[in-house]
Amino acid sequence: MSSPAWSTHGIVSSSRSVTKRFPEGGREACEREWRALELLATHAPGLAPEPLRLDLAAEQPTVVMSRLPGEPLRGAPLTEQKVKALAAAVRRLHGAVPPDVLAGLPLRPGHQREILAWLRDRASAASGVSLPGTVRRALDRGLAWLDRSGLRAAEVPDVAPVFGPGDGNIANYLWDGRRVQVVDFEESGRSDRAFELAEITEHVAAWVEHPLDVPLFLAQFDLTPAETARLRDCRRLLALVWLLLLAFDQGRNPAGTAERQAERLTRLLA
Repeated sequence: MSSPAWSTHGIVSSSRSVTKRFPEGGREACEREWRALELLATHAPGLAPEPLRLDLAAEQPTVVMSRLPGEPLRGAPLTEQKVKALAAAVRRLHGAVPPDVLAGLPLRPGHQREILAWLRDRASAASGVSLPGTVRRALDRGLAWLDRSGLRAAEVPDVAPVFGPGDGNIANYLWDGRRVQVVDFEESGRSDRAFELAEITEHVAAWVEHPLDVPLFLAQFDLTPAETARLRDCRRLLALVWLLLLAFDQGRNPAGTAERQAERLTRLLA
């Protein structure tokens, strides 16, 4: 999840390359994908696919990239080796882009300000909707926390920027038996480490099937006190977003997932 709306694109793979076609109107997402691939090919070679060809003039803007070996982390047990390799890839990704280049990148889509605006609108729309009791109670508690958290009024605190891929789905992290590589950068841009880590730990993919060992994963990062405090708030914020998404899920996840998310949010708010 980067922005609360899932984007759609077409993927065609061959033995050596992957072609990603974006929907009409997806030019900006296509540009972000290409920019990220070029940046990572320069500053962190081997971490992501190599950019091969860009076609922004096509009816469906298109990026062609090299095909990476390996299988998505989602859908299989997350061993300690995999969790540590995931963390190593994320650390390298966050620090890949030099500070002077990173400073010139736009903020990634779906960052704090956009998330808060979406939450305001979606929570208002959900106010009169009948929801399971556990979901409604967790939602009300989460919104009450948000009102007193200071996040609505405050800018992002003074934490160091990082390069963020913009999507915490562990399906975008490929395990080849030795290391983890990364795909999918259509929502990438400048971000901060706490927000990006929360994207991973609170994404439904991190727990709905084979749970990510969150304490082990987060222990691989040397966070500053400001980042640690922000991580707590970002985890709560994104867990609240996921509760609203899952409360109106149309069969995308197993039955009962919204109730499980309500329990997760309640624990984070304790």
